[in-house]
Amino acid sequence: MVYLDYSSTTPVLPEVLDSYNKVTEEYFGNPNSLHSLGIKSRELLDSATKQIAELLNIKETEFVMTSGATEANNMALIGTALTYKRYGNRIAVSKMEHPSIYGICKYLEYIGFTIDLIDVTEEGVIDFDDLRRKVTKDTILVSVCAVNSETGARQPLKTVRQVIRKNNENCILHSDMTQAIGKVNISVNDVDLASMSGHKIYGPKGVGLLYKNKNLVLTPLLYGNHDGELKPGTPALPLIVSFAKALRLALKDLPKKEEVVRKYNEKIVAHLSNYPNIKINSSKYCIPHILNISLMNIKPETFIHALETDEIYVSSNTACASGEPSKSVMNMYKDETRSKTTIRISLSHITLPSEISEFLESFDKHYNELNTLR
Repeated sequence: MVYLDYSSTTPVLPEVLDSYNKVTEEYFGNPNSLHSLGIKSRELLDSATKQIAELLNIKETEFVMTSGATEANNMALIGTALTYKRYGNRIAVSKMEHPSIYGICKYLEYIGFTIDLIDVTEEGVIDFDDLRRKVTKDTILVSVCAVNSETGARQPLKTVRQVIRKNNENCILHSDMTQAIGKVNISVNDVDLASMSGHKIYGPKGVGLLYKNKNLVLTPLLYGNHDGELKPGTPALPLIVSFAKALRLALKDLPKKEEVVRKYNEKIVAHLSNYPNIKINSSKYCIPHILNISLMNIKPETFIHALETDEIYVSSNTACASGEPSKSVMNMYKDETRSKTTIRISLSHITLPSEISEFLESFDKHYNELNTLR
């Protein structure tokens, strides 16, 4: 099997799974309980919380554990909108966001907010002239993903924040960092709010995190026994500890891992460049872990299933919009055919050189077969 869909989800590392199993078996007490089993669990929770804070260089009070990035995005956007609506009703988001962001925006429009979409360049980077136009005195929040999930386009968040603050010093910046954390060097301190998910960094599904600058107040979406608590309920201790372990491992030797992936990316690009009808959609501003191409004359679902016969797994675009035209590619190139024929190849430092060779061999075989059937 050759798995090249790491941007959709990653396998759980054995050592992370070991942590999950150990905590499940040995720390089953409720961390909120006052007896010794609860205290034992609370101490482990505090230890995991401290480790996450140290790894992200933030305070222990500046983040809340969630069920994943989608929940974190909801907390960030809706929680901010409800708290700061007295200052304005406009929210700006880039045209390169994950589908979960646009789903939230539909709800915010329904309850009276105005959503402004920020254009991007052909390279997938924020159009700063359009950003300046879209950020007004009534804009309370801007959301720009750190790395696009379809093409891998990386946004210069520090510059984005500077431009926003020049227009409106009180405007809040949120970033979905799901595709960036554990792949490239990035800091949550470059933004006011940041979302991430455990299953993108070789951790379990069902756990994520929302970073929230200490100066911000968010309106809770859920309510429990403590007023103002963003995530009420019993802490999912095995998931939280596993997330801490996965995050620590993901951030270890990051430059070396990135270089391994870059070489894989370059090999694939060089090989596919021999096909005149294949378009490379990932630009020089894209991280090497995500390579987006357009087959132009072959349906992506047909090609994906052809590769699958050789037990090779890629995707068409983000898993949450599978089978649909790529909005990101459309916004970059304004080419409908290009957006409808995308294949996303997502790589990992645990990918083997032999797997790249096997993928390219299978790619050649099926591409040439399907190309002759046109």
